[in-house]
Amino acid sequence: MKTAQQQSKPAVRMIAVDMDGTLLNSSGKVSPRTLSALNAAHAADVEVVIATGRRHSFAMQTLRSLDLHPSKAVISSNGAVTRTIAADLLHRTLLPLETARQLCQHLLPYRNALVLTFDKVGPDGDDSRGAMAVERLEELTESIGRWMTANERYIARFDPIELALQQDAPVQAMLCGTIDRMRSAEDLLRNGALAARIAVHRTEYPERDLSIVDILPAGCSKGSSLLRLAAQRGVGAEEIMAIGDNWNDVAMLEVVGRPVVMANAPARLLETAQNLGWALAEGHDADGAAVAIEAACLARTASEMVG
Repeated sequence: MKTAQQQSKPAVRMIAVDMDGTLLNSSGKVSPRTLSALNAAHAADVEVVIATGRRHSFAMQTLRSLDLHPSKAVISSNGAVTRTIAADLLHRTLLPLETARQLCQHLLPYRNALVLTFDKVGPDGDDSRGAMAVERLEELTESIGRWMTANERYIARFDPIELALQQDAPVQAMLCGTIDRMRSAEDLLRNGALAARIAVHRTEYPERDLSIVDILPAGCSKGSSLLRLAAQRGVGAEEIMAIGDNWNDVAMLEVVGRPVVMANAPARLLETAQNLGWALAEGHDADGAAVAIEAACLARTASEMVG
C-alpha cells in the first residue's frame, strides 16, 4: 500500500536518463526492453531527456539508431550543451577563454591526462577534427583507449595545449586517470584559485580503477540544465524522474521529485542514495532503467484514468 507521501506525489511528466551505465548495458547497447520502455514513455506523453557526460556527437553515435523524435532533448557534456536529437541548439554554456587558459596552467602536473572539448556540432549532428584537443596521447590512451580509438577522427593534438585556445572557447575540460590520481586533481581544482569559476564533476569506475573529472563553467551541471529545460517545457521539478549511476548524476538526482540510482553505481553512491531515501533500480544489465520508466508510465496512465 502506498504511503500518504507517495500518493501525494504528482505523476511523472519528464524522465531524465543517463547513458553509460544506465540507458546502456555493459555492452554499450540499448536492450530491446529499454527501447520498448522509451517508446512507452512517448505513448504516455512522458518526455524522455537523455542526460550524458558524452559530448553530443558521441552520444548520437548510439542514439541515432533508436529513432527518437527529432525534437527530444539531449543534455550533453554533463550539462554544458543541450541540443535536440535533430541537433538544434537549445542552450550552451562556454568556459571563458581566459579561464580555460589559466586552467591549463593550474593543471600543469596533469596535462598529459587533459582533454579540451569544443562544441563543433554541424547540422547533421556530427562534429569535426578539433572537437577535442590534447597535448599528450600516451596516458590518455592507456586510461581510456577504447574511447580514444572511437573518437580518433575528432581529436587534434596541440603542443602546448594552449594553442587550441586562440579563438574558440571550450565547453569543458576533462581529466582521466586512476581513481587516486584523479581525486588529487579534484582536490587541486576544488581548493585552487579557479574554484569559484568552474564546476567539477566526477565519474568513477572502481572495477577499472578509472576516474574521469569533468571541468565545466561555474554552475553548470546536468541538474541545472535539466531544470532549465523543464521550465521551458512547463514541467515542475517534482514532476521529473531522473535515473543515473554515477557521481556526475547526483546534481540532477538531488533536484528532481523522483531520483533513481542504478544498482551498478559505485558502492559509496549506493550508500548515499539509501541514506537520502532515493529509489534503487536493478543494474544496467537487468534493464533497471526500463523497469523504472515502465513504472512511471503506468503510474501516469493510472493517474489520468482516475483524473
